[in-house]
Amino acid sequence: MNNLPGSKGCPTTRPCRVVFLDADTLSCGLPFPPELLGQLNYQAYGRTAPDEIAGRMRDADILITNKARLTAERLQDAPHLKRILVAAAGTDNVDLSAAQALGIRVHNVPDYCTESVAEHTLASLLALRRHLLTHARAATDGRWSASPFFCWHGPRIREVRGSVLGIVGRGRIGRATAQLAQGLGARVIFAERPGRPAAADELPLAEVLAEADAISLHLPLTPDTRDLMNAQHLSLMKADAVLINTGRGAVVNAQALADALRAGRLAGAAIDVLDVEPPPPDHPLLAQDIPHLLLTPHVAWASEAAQQRLAKALVTLVAEHLQAPA
Repeated sequence: MNNLPGSKGCPTTRPCRVVFLDADTLSCGLPFPPELLGQLNYQAYGRTAPDEIAGRMRDADILITNKARLTAERLQDAPHLKRILVAAAGTDNVDLSAAQALGIRVHNVPDYCTESVAEHTLASLLALRRHLLTHARAATDGRWSASPFFCWHGPRIREVRGSVLGIVGRGRIGRATAQLAQGLGARVIFAERPGRPAAADELPLAEVLAEADAISLHLPLTPDTRDLMNAQHLSLMKADAVLINTGRGAVVNAQALADALRAGRLAGAAIDVLDVEPPPPDHPLLAQDIPHLLLTPHVAWASEAAQQRLAKALVTLVAEHLQAPA
């Protein structure tokens, strides 16, 4: 076996062991160049069940994961581990305190999907304001054919121009969404983020909920944001307003949202993330009788370009580790 250039934490007597626990979450794979791949012992598992995590990470120098949970116990049982690369914007699935105590560096990729999620949010806003799902069904279920006119009039079609979009969560994606919506002529207002001091131009959450024609959530999951959109906060929204969530599923109380849509207390909702993923068949938002709900399977982030940016960033992080001084 060739001796490899020393790298921080990687031995010089064997290739650096890199393990990807849930590689199938990236459809494009990791584009390791041949010269880099030759320095690695790379093992990509499509999926790793919880009871397989400890065994697969035990000999890794670098561990890549999207959603596999890395607890303190699992980290303590991986003596060679020097870096964790989270193939996502957040690090909710890693015990960061334990990693720090063990000298394991944790990297996420915070900005790879900004444009993808912002575009998905805007597409959802347009679909909800124009009731595209309802009108698409009416075109094929006989309602259009039975119309006495050339068109079929159903739910009110509303333009984004001139509407008020309330954004809760002012990170990269929240700001990018604001820019796109403003480009279509919407007026954007920002709500204060729970658990943080408000900026000068951020309004109280209750005020934003009451004024906005659409609310878009771009929040991390924290004790302050969990269950934020509960029955009480949903009741503050206008009956003709819509809710969009592309942040974290548990920020929205699923049962409260289902009840509000059934009762007509909201005009619609677009939800890309749920509190449990994949959801069980009896999840409240999987019921077939919920009107005006656009539910997508956590794909706002997953444009082809975003996945390629993420994959490239992960490869760069591996290369940086190999080049770091011993």
